Parts: sequence; C-alpha cells; structure tokens
Amino acid sequence: MHASVTFMCGRYATTKGAPDLTAIFDAYDDTRDGLTVDYNVAPTDPVPVVRMSRSLGGRVLCVARWGLVPSWAGDTRGAARMINARAETVATTKAYARAFATRRCLVPADGWYEWVRTPGGGRQAYFMTSPEPVVFGGLWSVWGTEKLVTCSIVTMAALGDLALVHHRMPLVLAPDRWSAWLAGGGEPDEILAPPDDVTLAGIEIRPVGPAVGDVRNDGPALVERVPAPPLGAPPEEPVALTLF
Repeated sequence: MHASVTFMCGRYATTKGAPDLTAIFDAYDDTRDGLTVDYNVAPTDPVPVVRMSRSLGGRVLCVARWGLVPSWAGDTRGAARMINARAETVATTKAYARAFATRRCLVPADGWYEWVRTPGGGRQAYFMTSPEPVVFGGLWSVWGTEKLVTCSIVTMAALGDLALVHHRMPLVLAPDRWSAWLAGGGEPDEILAPPDDVTLAGIEIRPVGPAVGDVRNDGPALVERVPAPPLGAPPEEPVALTLF
C-alpha cells in the first residue's frame, strides 16, 4: 500500500551510535540496545531523542517512535500525520501544546532530505547537513499501558538558500539553546526563535541520488553528493513522497 505525504521534514538520517550521542549531549544511555543506524528515517520509525528525566535528574538518550501520539489519543493510527509540529501553532494546538510546555526533546540527526521538481518533470533530492551536530527541536509523549514513547519535530518557515529547496525546515538548535529547550516553559517567541546566521551558514545543501526516495533503501551511499544543476527559484509546491 502506498501513502503520499508532503510533510517537512518527512525523511532524515541519523547514524551516530549511543556512545557518541551520550557524549555529545552529556546524557544517560537508556536506549536498551534499541538504537540503529538509519540513513533513511521515515514516519513511525524508531529514532533517538534526548529528553530530561526527573528520576535521574538529567538528560537521557532514549528511543522514540517518530510520529507523536498524544497521551489522550484513542489509538496510534494518526501517528504518521504527527511527525511535524508547526512552530507558529505548536504552543496552542491541542495535540502539541502540553508536550511543548513540559515535554520537549532534542532530535539528533546527520541531516534531512527534501525534493525539488526539475524542469523536465522529475525531482532532485537534496540532503541538508553540517559538519557540526544537526539537532532538531522536538516534542515527546508517552501513550498507552505499554508506555510507547513517541516524538515530533518542530518545523518553521525556511530561511535563506534553504527556501530554494522547500518552504519549511526543521527548527535547528545550536548547542547554546539545548538546555533552554529541554527545560520546558519559557516565552514561546524566544524558545522558537529561528537559528542564527552562523548555524544557517553551516548547513550544506547537497544534491543526492534518487535511491533515497524509496524507504526500503538504506546505507551511506544515500548521502553521497551527485552532480545536479544549480538551485533556482523557490519551489512552488512541496513534492509528494511515496512511502512503500
């Protein structure tokens, strides 16, 4: 069965292991061997997140399923539609407001993918990445008697050259913003501020091959640079992805 989605960000890569991530975030490892390298993360896949733990009194690295399921939801069927939370409304929307106020997390990544329509009618994939850790602002929740941990990535209007690829982008957080994000509370306008110019300048827009369009494909070849024409005008509409 195929499902078309136009989410942003709807596909990303996360390949660092638990030892590296716990060192980067100064976090306790609670992944329980459930963390896997994934160059082609898709909605409802398991992903690493860093959150605060009251019982441990600090940061915890754990595995969450991508696609937030609010604690009050009757089932998990809507999770694939909850992979992104818009920064403009995250503090007030019923599905996200409670998590934004009290359960924010960091979502480590190598980078994220988007597609641009080409003049010939095809589509060119791009991987937005950086030599520095790429960290998305996220939300997490716990659902059901099985205590299923789920998460969502906060998105915002794209800035600079990133708007040539897609009109939205993840909220990318520099290290000096991690503590405030994890603490909960705060003024939404400050917490949801866009990344600074230095952070944006460090993001590479890398054309990659078409194999990433199929979620069954994985491996480092997906993020290798390929020849592509220069980016032109901003895309008029998001490109729908087909999830297999």
